[in-house]
Amino acid sequence: MSAVPSRDRQAAAAREAAAEAARAAPRPKRGGADPITGELRRRDILPLLVLHYISGGPCYGNQLMERIASLTAGVLNINPNTMYPLLRELEERGLIKGEWEHPEKRSRRYYSLTKAGTAELDRMLEEVLPFLGALARSLDEIFGELYG
Repeated sequence: MSAVPSRDRQAAAAREAAAEAARAAPRPKRGGADPITGELRRRDILPLLVLHYISGGPCYGNQLMERIASLTAGVLNINPNTMYPLLRELEERGLIKGEWEHPEKRSRRYYSLTKAGTAELDRMLEEVLPFLGALARSLDEIFGELYG
């Protein structure tokens, strides 16, 4: 008998090892850690808020993070690892335009809304309205039920 296992035995051993690893791995929570913030993230509320704030005048990343945290009382607490890739994506899509405050020494990058960004903001506002209305009514009902 050969000391080298057959291909069938190797494949079976690999499948069993993969199945064992899958059983041992921690299972992710379904739909995110929090149903409210998870749903807000799935509904693209963050890009909507970013476009909304930028529509009021040029903004920079930290300013946007602070405004969103303040608006949501920390419920949507956005970190730089989320904000700056989003800003780059929105800029690549032509929805915002970024300019350095001091181009010669890359300080703050201010973002302005483009014409395409204005159209996307309008579209997103219309799309998300039913969800936000339902969320507001639900939270009011929960609050009323619990606290009278």
